[in-house]
Amino acid sequence: MYRRVQKMGYIPQVKPLLNQKQRLKRLTWATEKQHWTVAQWSKVLFSDESKFCMSFGNQGARVWRKTGEREMPKCLKSSVKYPQSVMVWGAMSAAGVGPLCFIKGRVNAASYQEILEHFMLPSAEKLYGDEDFIFQHDLAPARSAKTTGKWFTDHGITVLNWPANSPDLNPIENLWYIGKRKLRDTRPNTLDELKAAIEASWASITPQQCHRLIASMPRRIEAVISAKGFPTKY
Repeated sequence: MYRRVQKMGYIPQVKPLLNQKQRLKRLTWATEKQHWTVAQWSKVLFSDESKFCMSFGNQGARVWRKTGEREMPKCLKSSVKYPQSVMVWGAMSAAGVGPLCFIKGRVNAASYQEILEHFMLPSAEKLYGDEDFIFQHDLAPARSAKTTGKWFTDHGITVLNWPANSPDLNPIENLWYIGKRKLRDTRPNTLDELKAAIEASWASITPQQCHRLIASMPRRIEAVISAKGFPTKY
């Protein structure tokens, strides 16, 4: 049914609900970045977190039944109300992706700085070497904490100012989608198997894919300006 609906041209999308203040900030930000080139965006190390569920793409076989067999145990398909999942942090640039971090528990300022130390810095080393770069992250509390700001100052890292509720401006969101799409045919039975599948999917992402996504940044900027700050198709 879902595929038929897609073929008819109806594709459901989930977009953040933006208030007027947020829309204006997005529009202002996009206007400021309107003349940035692909070369400038290639200097940005984009980052984000995403949740991967054990049941993702693991729907199993359909259950066929005869009339009157609806409630028979053999004709029932089990489901998991709260499937096991993992939260993953990653980073990408025009040159490719960095190492993944599997997050345990809730992220606070201290644990986020550990991620920066042990995963963001190696990502920057891998993707930029000794060249300068700008780091991007969203405005979650752990990221905007004073101690996190001090961490960046102490490490001499420039952080890109970023408008709230703007996943359509972050190309790494497309990589999460690509990774999850590749997992549709996997059948992980444990969290370790799920993590291995996620890592394999992430490792298969090519620098060419990343460069194409970074090259879309000027178009994303123009889309936000055209939409007057409202969410875009990206």
